[in-house]
Amino acid sequence: MNKKGFPNFTAYSAGSHPTGHVHPLALRQLEIASLPTDGARSKSWEQFARPGAPHLHFVFTVCDNAAREVCPVWPGQPMTAHWGVPDPAAVEGTPKHVEKAFQQAFMVLERRISLMLCLPLSSLDELAIQKEIDRIGRQ
Repeated sequence: MNKKGFPNFTAYSAGSHPTGHVHPLALRQLEIASLPTDGARSKSWEQFARPGAPHLHFVFTVCDNAAREVCPVWPGQPMTAHWGVPDPAAVEGTPKHVEKAFQQAFMVLERRISLMLCLPLSSLDELAIQKEIDRIGRQ
């Protein structure tokens, strides 16, 4: 989102249960896509629900498990949608099999980001935008 959506969007990444490190294969996918990895760190989504956090317009949960979790109350009431993908870090098997899971997760999210960026956001009302971002999450 930071690359394709620049300068209109700034994206942040966080999780409900941060592990304390960014998975090396997640960093590898970013490098393959020529996306910066500087400053990438494991962090809790609670960080973005605190006073002084960046103002969020959209929040997308992406881990399949997050759909069943209680999300924080986001300041400013951003639009939210679940764009779940299987957690590639939970995949077991050969190194090639695990790497493929990270590739697939990256491709799904990249496609969804592209679809969102094609939306005529300035000409849609909030209800229409919500409907569209929910639809994108099912694709």
